[in-house]
Amino acid sequence: MNWRLKIRHVTGYEYAGTVSASYNEARLTPLTLPWQTTLFSQVEVTPGATTYRYHDYWATQVTAFDLHRPHRQLRVVSSSLVEVSPPPAPHASLGWADLGTDAVLDTQAEFLGNSRLTDVDPALVEEVWAAVGDHTPAESAEAVSHWVRSEVAYVPGSTGVQTSAQEAWGLRKGVCQDIVHLTVGLLRAKGVPARYVSGYLHPKVEAEVGETVAGQSHAWVEWWCGDWTGFDPTNGVPVGPRHVIVARGRDYDDVPPLRGVYHGAPSKHLGVTVEITRLA
Repeated sequence: MNWRLKIRHVTGYEYAGTVSASYNEARLTPLTLPWQTTLFSQVEVTPGATTYRYHDYWATQVTAFDLHRPHRQLRVVSSSLVEVSPPPAPHASLGWADLGTDAVLDTQAEFLGNSRLTDVDPALVEEVWAAVGDHTPAESAEAVSHWVRSEVAYVPGSTGVQTSAQEAWGLRKGVCQDIVHLTVGLLRAKGVPARYVSGYLHPKVEAEVGETVAGQSHAWVEWWCGDWTGFDPTNGVPVGPRHVIVARGRDYDDVPPLRGVYHGAPSKHLGVTVEITRLA
């Protein structure tokens, strides 16, 4: 069943004094994919600024803008209308020997190497994969996702955007990005290409048409065993029509919703508000 979702995402910064100039990038526009169509998208900036769009290295649509007049607050509002179908089932499921070939290691190299955010201790890798048991790569990837969900508690506000997978494991708690970083790191460590996905999740499985709810900026994982497969380890479910993809990359650092540099007084985040309405 297709879902048509209207999404309104508000974010930005407030400054302790006057900022004379800022240079910003927003990754807030849902992608158009074979199973996801962005029917409308708009990014509004206050104070007003000229925006331009481009696709970055990871195929994410970026809205860039500069401000060259004094301002004490930056507010960014993204509005989108997206229709989402259930993603297609993978057509291929490679074995472990296939994943270890030079062709795969070459084409998927960027999703096999770990970063500071996704690197995990070798002892933990061995513990997890021993617990998962002997399965196909695709079955093992899902089993690792469930293992992480069972061992790391979802606790909003317990970590920050620069918390690493290993740090979250030490705390045994985190938010969706920590759970995804840990899952991605464990998969890559055993040769399963994996990437970080950011977007939105409608929180209600049986959402009523026309009801506006507080949604979530969310993250999940995609692994490659011949085809890309999406899975939400925070909720323990395959990616479906409630998930809206905005960006993909190696880790959170490739996909932040708003990033920039500025000249002026210290800043604090305005916070994030996401509203989602199911229209069909």
